[in-house]
Amino acid sequence: MARLFGTDGVRGVANDELTPLLAMQLGQAGAYVLSRETRHQPTIMVGCDTRQSGDMLANALMAGACSVGANAVFVGVVPTPAIAYLARRYKVDAGVVISASHNPMEFNGIKFFDGQGYKLSDALEDEIEALIRSELKGVRMPIGQGIGRVRYRTDAREEYIIHDRNAVDVDLTGMRLVVDCAEGASFYTSVECLKQLGAEVIPIHVHPDGTNINANCGSTHMEELQARVVYEKANAGLAFDGDADRLLAVDENGRVIDGDQYMAIVGHYLKEHGRLANDTIVATVMSNLGFFQMGEREGIRIEQTKVGDRYVLERMKEIGASLGGEQSGHIIFLEENTTGDGLLSALHLLQVMVDTGKPLSELAKIMEVMPQALKNAKVPTHKKDAYMDYPEVQAAIDALEKKFAGEGRVLIRPSGTEPLVRVMIEGRDQKEISEEAEKLARLIEEAVI
Repeated sequence: MARLFGTDGVRGVANDELTPLLAMQLGQAGAYVLSRETRHQPTIMVGCDTRQSGDMLANALMAGACSVGANAVFVGVVPTPAIAYLARRYKVDAGVVISASHNPMEFNGIKFFDGQGYKLSDALEDEIEALIRSELKGVRMPIGQGIGRVRYRTDAREEYIIHDRNAVDVDLTGMRLVVDCAEGASFYTSVECLKQLGAEVIPIHVHPDGTNINANCGSTHMEELQARVVYEKANAGLAFDGDADRLLAVDENGRVIDGDQYMAIVGHYLKEHGRLANDTIVATVMSNLGFFQMGEREGIRIEQTKVGDRYVLERMKEIGASLGGEQSGHIIFLEENTTGDGLLSALHLLQVMVDTGKPLSELAKIMEVMPQALKNAKVPTHKKDAYMDYPEVQAAIDALEKKFAGEGRVLIRPSGTEPLVRVMIEGRDQKEISEEAEKLARLIEEAVI
């Protein structure tokens, strides 16, 4: 049976794979596992993005939590990083976000944070899953006054704005910004915070109706933002995803600034000001070769992890790093929040622009973006981790690594969520690396059957 938790909580099509029953069970098991060591009545804080299915799943989850004796606090539509911060701020036992991030609206998800605002370890997720599969064996269901209650708060988003605004010392007076909120959870918080700091904000995709989240907008669909930045003669564009834990930017010429370029810009600035802990940035193996070359040139150590912001965070905690993230725009400032925070990321980038007086296009020259080719090989799920067992695949990979040595690299990895082996090749010739990636992906498909 497949594992219930994926790389970022439990996800699926709402009311099909992710049912109200499953949400209730997650509420029951999650509340029990995350609060069993406490000697008080536990409290779970719950927020959601703008999906139509959010109310259904949030209420089911809170009913489950109440049924095992926990109280629930529902804070409504807020970004994922707001729950991570507020769980810490109010010393609740856990936080839960109902969101499927950048996925289409028919999907939804449930992800947990512990009382310190951190995503759960694999071990804790396995405990929750095992409890659900055992039909909550050994869990006492209270009656009477032992049943939990639900409380509703409407001020949480304002507290989150205050936190992020105070975290970065920047005055945005004179800055003209186009902000794409993906019809998602940041439709109010990001626009309001930037306005409070003095920016002239041109908001787009800030009218969520429950069905339009991420629909041709936000950080996964940048074309409209790119064009609008140029048309409005803006200093920059900011693109959030549906739950606002990631940020991608657009420079004044309409060019996208991805997570690697972002970390290069902000990391270099923080190092120059003595604020980059251990002169280190934590990134994943998928980061661009140009990013690693930048680190070597600028005296910044770059630690690599496997793909997933949770693994970036784990490594940051292990080595005491203050900055880490992914090419996709999940950026973590660990001294200020415990998860990726799109608004916080935006403020740090804008601070560099204001303090240096340089346009974003010039700042982005800190690193050369090497061309990348990404191809997927479809393979049986049970064989996706065994692709190196096939001699012809091993030989092809060895040949490519020799071919691109010094001028590029070859990275092959199984997908964490799909029956795919992902092939990435970097080099200086886009046409050449695309052809080689296509050939290798096809070879893997033919061999791993």
